[in-house]
Amino acid sequence: MRMIVGLGNPGQKYEHTKHNVGFDTVQQLADSLNLQLTKNEFSALTATTKINGEKVMLVKPLTYMNDSGRAVGDLMRYYQFEPEEIAVIQDDLDMPVGKLRLRTHGASGGHNGIKSIIAATGSQNFNRVKIGIQHPDRSKVVDWVLTPFSKDDLPVVLTAMDNAVAALSLWVKEEKDFPQLMNQFN
Repeated sequence: MRMIVGLGNPGQKYEHTKHNVGFDTVQQLADSLNLQLTKNEFSALTATTKINGEKVMLVKPLTYMNDSGRAVGDLMRYYQFEPEEIAVIQDDLDMPVGKLRLRTHGASGGHNGIKSIIAATGSQNFNRVKIGIQHPDRSKVVDWVLTPFSKDDLPVVLTAMDNAVAALSLWVKEEKDFPQLMNQFN
């Protein structure tokens, strides 16, 4: 089984902001698999399919970023996912814009959505797909993450999203493990 979670905030005012790069990437993956994230369960929009006989669930938590763990933890327990069967797509302030980094586990790195998932699941052993949004120079972080990417940054972010979708497609379709994907995409 595989669960792929795109972190973000629900609502039109947050669409295509830096903080919603996880939402946008999981949506792109859903589109590539001809899935619609329309089932509302456990405070999340989900879509489920089978690939090579394995259940694959895509998730957009509707709890807002800082409470994402509530939806992820409830889905994990209900459907009996192991932490290692989960991949979370997130923005990362500490990486350059458009940098893609895959990880198999780790601390939150200060990301409140990841902190919430760690608290709700009791584990740091879920996979991460990080897309860099870069720390602002002088802007407040809250203002920065809730703005869209600049015209200059958008192409490199879209490339990172394409690469994230490619990596996750290999994870679900060819059952490549995350260390293999890290070697290929980091």
